[in-house]
Amino acid sequence: MPAPGLPSGFVRFASAGSQIVCAGHVADAVRDAMGGGTLYRYAERHPQARALAGRGVAYAVPLPNDVEHVVIRHNRHGGLLAPFTRDVFRAPTRAPMELQLSETLRARSVPTPLMLGYVTYDAAAGFQRADVMTREVPDSADLSVALRSDDARMRERALSASAAIVRALSRAGARHHDLNVKNILLSGAHDVAPTAMVLDVDRVVFLTDGDAVLEANLARLLRSARKWQALHGARVTDAELDAFAAAVREPAPLPLTTSS
Repeated sequence: MPAPGLPSGFVRFASAGSQIVCAGHVADAVRDAMGGGTLYRYAERHPQARALAGRGVAYAVPLPNDVEHVVIRHNRHGGLLAPFTRDVFRAPTRAPMELQLSETLRARSVPTPLMLGYVTYDAAAGFQRADVMTREVPDSADLSVALRSDDARMRERALSASAAIVRALSRAGARHHDLNVKNILLSGAHDVAPTAMVLDVDRVVFLTDGDAVLEANLARLLRSARKWQALHGARVTDAELDAFAAAVREPAPLPLTTSS
């Protein structure tokens, strides 16, 4: 039987003052990884760790005994108050909601990496910190990488996959308030037909107006892409973004580019 309030196959336990929720098959590995410290500290100190840039650094690492290859990130606030609120959240943090939302999105056929668990740590005055763990997606890169590429066909394929994820979110009624180019992961990023997955789903809300959801998600992602054009050297063109928007609203293949 599943633990009360948790997805099937998940367990909840305490270890060295931390509260752990994770898939049952990784429970022993997570306990070993922490060793009285934190899950994030295990990741940042692991000799095989690969740093992944985002809001703070996440790390791709193997769990002990190679049980799973995972990405571990430490939850941090964004926005104007981030310098003050940093990594402290009101208990029980966003992590339990992220697990629930991740499971709901997957059930509604929205691709997102499998969340394998989280760990929360008590801070002062009833606040907590949290680490989140997802299964690593091999051969993947976020959308920002493709948009900075000189290869127009790579950009085209990435935008086509991203259009599919925006449509999937709208079909599910899922409004992602932080849908930016860093929060779309392309699995098989260098393949002819990569698959897009959505990340950082703790700010997803479910609404009933699919058209409004589509337009809101599309506007948020376009705003992010144009910011990367202006500030981060993205090579994606306005024409490519217009074609992307049209493909989201009226599903059809993006026009093939003739040069790279």
